[in-house]
Amino acid sequence: MAIIDCVSWSPQGREVIYAYKYPHDNLSTYTQLIVNESQVALLFSKGQLMGKFGPGKHTLDTENLPILRHLYGFPFGGKNPFMAQVWFVNLIETFNIPWKLRQLAVHDADYQTHLPLAIDGQYGLRVTDPEKFVIKMVGTRNIFTQRDLTEQFTGEFTTKAKSAVVQFMIQNNVGFKQISAYLDPLSQALQKQMNEFWTEMGLELPKFYVSNIDIDTSTPEGRKIKEAIATQSSMSITGHTWQQEQMFGTANSAISQVGNIGGGGGGTGGLLGGLMAINMMNNMTSGGGMGGGQMMNPQFDQPTFGPGGGGAARPAAGGGAQPQQGGVRMVYCSACARKFPSSMEFCPNCGNKYRPCPNCGTDNPEDARRCVNCGTPLAGAPKKCSHCHTAIPQGCTFCPGCGQPVLQDNNACSRCGSVIPPSAKFCPRCGNKRG
Repeated sequence: MAIIDCVSWSPQGREVIYAYKYPHDNLSTYTQLIVNESQVALLFSKGQLMGKFGPGKHTLDTENLPILRHLYGFPFGGKNPFMAQVWFVNLIETFNIPWKLRQLAVHDADYQTHLPLAIDGQYGLRVTDPEKFVIKMVGTRNIFTQRDLTEQFTGEFTTKAKSAVVQFMIQNNVGFKQISAYLDPLSQALQKQMNEFWTEMGLELPKFYVSNIDIDTSTPEGRKIKEAIATQSSMSITGHTWQQEQMFGTANSAISQVGNIGGGGGGTGGLLGGLMAINMMNNMTSGGGMGGGQMMNPQFDQPTFGPGGGGAARPAAGGGAQPQQGGVRMVYCSACARKFPSSMEFCPNCGNKYRPCPNCGTDNPEDARRCVNCGTPLAGAPKKCSHCHTAIPQGCTFCPGCGQPVLQDNNACSRCGSVIPPSAKFCPRCGNKRG
């Protein structure tokens, strides 16, 4: 076997290689070892580290390697062959190593429920202790690449990263809505915790970034949550509530069905369908038909109060939550749809005044004349002009907006305020039943 006179390594290709074992081990005391910049060469023989060489040209003689005299009994001078393995370790700092987490379940502080999160980012690595790196990570491999490193420690990396993300969100009380503003401190917290792991392997983590956090839509549950958040944002922008959204959907469905029966979905069939749909919703919310209002009871956990008054809570018609101490329940704000205790006078989220229904306790808009949940008439609701729909103060006989005479209650629609002819039983404008 020929003696190797010169040993060197120059990486080829675009793949990142952290460690490379020279393929031949028949060396001599005259062998030249060439180490390039950003490299370190390690010489092993008989299971021992013989020497560590930095950038430059080195002769593997007994002067540079005194251990040769101990291992092989070489005298000074002369050309003496010996067996040894040469490892080249790449010290260059690599960037843009991608990492990702999927199905990270976090109890969110904003939505008060578990959200499945998907997190993406990048990090960089650099070898700081070549000897420890080769012994602990490379082992008997002839070549150790970036892919080998990431695949070997995917499980442990994922576990530590998930734990660090959850701890950060809990300790800082950060929810999904605000997490994008905390990407930098979150990246620093992850880098600190992950760097402890890599240090044990002879590596350093100089860079670590969290680039994106979003709802994980890889599962059906995640897609539903993503859609629900988008719907809530849309309703917040347009200014309507969840109850109104459900009523609109029911009305549109009824109009479509009746319109198809009437022939092509147009003409009289569509108009009658709309009137019937609105009247159907009014009957359901006022306790008549379709199960006494239970079909249109979106606020299933709204507080309800007994007929005797005094705020004694009873279970809602839709099977809501049990009453809490003192009859205080969680209600939905009619303006922002956020929950707040029924003991409060104003919504703590938007400041809207709590206007409870005397029958079920549901919060109602200021201009509502009937409860949006059960249809109970609401005292103190302002009457609207049938011509310009201006709110008419109590006791006024003429509209302050247009000057028209104020209609008597039996001739005005309780829902929209339009004129109902004496011979009609339903409002010609919205289809609401007289009275």
